[in-house]
Amino acid sequence: MRHPRLEAQARLDTPLGPVTLAASAAGLAGLWFDAQRHHPGPLDLPLAPQQPHLAQAAAELSAYFHGQGSGFAVALDAEGTDFQRAVWDALRLLAAGTTTSYAEIARRIGRPSALRAVGAAIGRNPVSIVVPCHRVIGSAGALTGYAGGLDRKQALLALERGVAA
Repeated sequence: MRHPRLEAQARLDTPLGPVTLAASAAGLAGLWFDAQRHHPGPLDLPLAPQQPHLAQAAAELSAYFHGQGSGFAVALDAEGTDFQRAVWDALRLLAAGTTTSYAEIARRIGRPSALRAVGAAIGRNPVSIVVPCHRVIGSAGALTGYAGGLDRKQALLALERGVAA
């Protein structure tokens, strides 16, 4: 699939499986696990892991998976509606190792009754891990949907809490 604003992609092996990263000149635009829901499929972009945003994202992901990261500073250029970007911005404020609910995210963006829309925006997050949608759980504390799979969600939360999954 061709994405006119994107300029490069990279593939990266992670402890939770391979990921595809995509970037524009402005920032990281995508980070998808293979076969995750809403994966755009094969990208008609050159493999260029040296592209600055891709290289930074790869280095930050490596640090994250080795428990050495202090968060992600890579610039983002995720395509979405204003509402989706507001939800994704709220997710970026969640500290590693913490969780929150869909209702809390809805409240934080000033749309407390928009639970389904918040859930849909979280599910469409194109920048997994960097925009930490895995930190959102059900109000009763249950692990709920994750486009990359619940096993990965559980593993990411365990990694952030410093415990074995």
